[in-house]
Amino acid sequence: MKDSSKFFTIGLVTAWYSSNIGVLLLNKYLLSNYGFKYPIFLTLCHMTACSLLSYIAIAWMKMAPMQNIRSRVQFMKISALSIIFCASVVSGNISLKYLPVSFTQAIGATTPFFTAIFAYLMTLKREDWLTYVTLIPVVTGVIIASGGEPSFHLFGFIMCMGATAARALKSVLQGILLSSEGEKLNSMNLLLYMAPIAVVFLLPATLIMEENVVGITIALTRDDIKIMWYLIFNSALAFCVNLTNFLVTKHTSALTLQVLGNAKGAVAVVVSILIFRNPVSITGMLGYSLTCIGVEQWRMALLINGLEVSAMAGTGSRKCKRAVAVVVSILIFRNPVSITGMLGYSSLVLEIVVLYSEAKKEASEVIITRSIRQQFFFCSNFQLQEPWSMALLFNGLEVSAMAGTGFPHVSATRSSNGLVKRKY
Repeated sequence: MKDSSKFFTIGLVTAWYSSNIGVLLLNKYLLSNYGFKYPIFLTLCHMTACSLLSYIAIAWMKMAPMQNIRSRVQFMKISALSIIFCASVVSGNISLKYLPVSFTQAIGATTPFFTAIFAYLMTLKREDWLTYVTLIPVVTGVIIASGGEPSFHLFGFIMCMGATAARALKSVLQGILLSSEGEKLNSMNLLLYMAPIAVVFLLPATLIMEENVVGITIALTRDDIKIMWYLIFNSALAFCVNLTNFLVTKHTSALTLQVLGNAKGAVAVVVSILIFRNPVSITGMLGYSLTCIGVEQWRMALLINGLEVSAMAGTGSRKCKRAVAVVVSILIFRNPVSITGMLGYSSLVLEIVVLYSEAKKEASEVIITRSIRQQFFFCSNFQLQEPWSMALLFNGLEVSAMAGTGFPHVSATRSSNGLVKRKY
């Protein structure tokens, strides 16, 4: 039973990573490399697919319970969030026409900076001074990355910053507008109501700002049928991003999703550089690394201020730093990277996430015995010489997973006084 649960979790996490990175790279390919220069129409396709598929998932497949809108006020709140969501997605897609994925990920990492600003302006909520200090390297890193970016484009940079700010604004507004118990919606139901509203706003915007885009798309399809399949697959991936977000949170936890998200940007950077071969400078990567480190320190400061001190923050920081180190090493040393090596690297992350998910479900005592030598063996092509280790602390329960070290088996138990004892 546990093995089936483990494989199910691995499948969910794999689908989450694949859909998130896949839709980003396919958007870049369509808008930049393929020459389909209609980001608003592309977003309209995404929202149309999300409208149809979310209804099928909820109403027919019963993947989430249906939640109804209870008042006109709640509908207006969801409409406001939908408009901001549209602005974020459209701006992000426009930026991909002009900027490489690696640079957009660096800019996107500044979301905590905008979140802190909007949270203070709209709720007058002040965090501890340490929280604001940690945002300094976040901004400084983007400034350094911008100065060292060979493919810098001012309009693309403005659009990407706008998308990041809109994403942060939506997050803050969602917490304010849908804060009461009667108005809270899970992510799938929120998508069910937001996506059709987005279609209503995007349709006239597409017809006005991207004139005759439907006729152009039909003409392109006649010349190359692949464009139609690209658009269909891309739109389905956009829905899968939201679906896997919901499922991973449901079957693990929101904290697990946060841990996974820590390295997503760095992984997307690696894959995009390998696929699109865009030039990346050492200065730009140093700036990106500084931003990632600042983001992780910001999260740690929030946990400390909320009296929820957890090794999770340190774990995310270490994982993000390792992923960024992989990016930098590839750029500097130009070492060959195989698909097998990348799969082995990913399998280590998945194994650790599963260990954490299993540990979280236990009430009092967890004994985990795992050997990750096989995964580490597959990483030999990726030249990962440093041992992998991760420590997760959740409600006083610590689980350690090590790979490639002299400790192939790890067990963790919690004693009567609440302290954790480990045996190797």
